[in-house]
Amino acid sequence: MRKKFLMLITGLMVIFVLAACGSKSQDDVVKELRSKQSDLTSYKVNAKMTLKMGSDSQVYNVEIWHKDPTFYRVNLKNAEKDQSQMILRNKEGVFVLTPALNKSFRFQSDWPQNSSQAYLYESLIKDIVADKEAKFSSTKEYYIFETKTRYQNNSMLPFQEIKLNKSDLSPAVVKVMDPDRNALVTVEFSKVKFNANFDKDDFDMKKNMTRAQLNLPAMANGKDKDQSFSVKYPTFELKGTKLLEEKTVNIEDGKRVVLTYDGKKSYTLVQEKVTTKVASANPTLMEGDIVDLGATIGALSDHSLSWSQGGIDYMIASKNLTRDEMVEVAKSVQGEAVK
Repeated sequence: MRKKFLMLITGLMVIFVLAACGSKSQDDVVKELRSKQSDLTSYKVNAKMTLKMGSDSQVYNVEIWHKDPTFYRVNLKNAEKDQSQMILRNKEGVFVLTPALNKSFRFQSDWPQNSSQAYLYESLIKDIVADKEAKFSSTKEYYIFETKTRYQNNSMLPFQEIKLNKSDLSPAVVKVMDPDRNALVTVEFSKVKFNANFDKDDFDMKKNMTRAQLNLPAMANGKDKDQSFSVKYPTFELKGTKLLEEKTVNIEDGKRVVLTYDGKKSYTLVQEKVTTKVASANPTLMEGDIVDLGATIGALSDHSLSWSQGGIDYMIASKNLTRDEMVEVAKSVQGEAVK
């Protein structure tokens, strides 16, 4: 009887040990991620990014290319609205391209090193490694981390949930969350190819602009004279700040709308429809930092924030809004037009 009991105990111990061997700890996974990052020379990734803005959602297809150490190409496209924008980093600098408008800007920036980027694999690894208080769990298919984000100008999105495929530690789903842990940005990765090959000019600014324009739907070649547009109003509320004046200024072939908000936190919001411009050999050098507004990319300085979306140029100017507040106001302008 004693012999059978000992055999049973031994069998249970073997099962326990085998089970333990198949389950990796948080430290084990983090160590593997560090190793994978150091060995990674390049990748190509496809993803779907969903932005939740109030009751509305916008969906973007995202194509991400990265070549070690600092070459990047991120193409964001809203298929429903025929909008696309590209962030490009090569040895000449960081560029933001808007092919439909033939616009290109160059930034003096260390993007993407200075902030979290939900669609960049090495940025996700950096967030996981940096957060010593990260929560960890696992399912049959995924390792799951909940970490703090490293957004410099966005206290509204402090947390993120990162799901990694157990098979190769590739990203599966990332959810960027508000303080109540509601997911406002969701990135679903559909295709990940590590150690991908690239052609010599895949990160060239002019080549990428030309290719992107060839893929655009047929346009009116700048002959569309209808410069009317629907004015949009920010839904982000600043206590004690109200719309004081809405002024329309006639400009060549259209209009410019200036919204003046008054109060303790006063600011001006300018909106203007833009036409396709003749390509410039030299991209416009933008003062300020690249800021991710979710649906588009902006240029942020201490007292202004400018961006383009849906064929409209926007600019916020203020002497007493913080950078965080300008970003939140800008993001809320992307919603439905409400006063």
